[in-house]
Amino acid sequence: MKLDIDQISNEYLERIHRAALVLTGNPWDADDLTQETFLVLSRQASTFQGKSKVFTWLYGILINLERRERRRYLTRQKGLKIVTERHESEAKSEPATKYTLEVSEWKKSLWAQVAKLSDGQRLAIVLRFSEEMSYEEIAETLACPIGTVKSRLFNGLANLRELMHESQDIEFFTTDPPLEAQRRSARS
Repeated sequence: MKLDIDQISNEYLERIHRAALVLTGNPWDADDLTQETFLVLSRQASTFQGKSKVFTWLYGILINLERRERRRYLTRQKGLKIVTERHESEAKSEPATKYTLEVSEWKKSLWAQVAKLSDGQRLAIVLRFSEEMSYEEIAETLACPIGTVKSRLFNGLANLRELMHESQDIEFFTTDPPLEAQRRSARS
């Protein structure tokens, strides 16, 4: 199956960038991740077999790249922690002031709380609520059954509610008691 890379890029660039921004939390990493996604598309267009929709295939590429970058980041952080413990440094690098406000706002957002969830729950929530994908599209993108998608969404939202309650940002939710309190009262 021959893909028109220019048409796909024009059609899905904004969606992929938005998803990358939600996943990473900052515009620099989102730009890099978006670029890498479309580089993979251009290099591997011939491997697309048409078993899925093009945009779910692109999201799959994006998610795999984001997972790889997250692992690299955690590895680098461990190495940096060891180095900084040995050599306490006074100099700190600051992000460009143009983006400081954006990063600060993201850290206070609901998506920052979503970023704390497990990988499966986080990805399912991002694809469902940021990208407005159907359960079927999410299942196709994540290569898992629809039941798993529904379970990840249910548990992810329950965990998100708990995280929001713990951080006192309850205004995102209704005045219902937290999920754990509901569970306890149901058992009684």
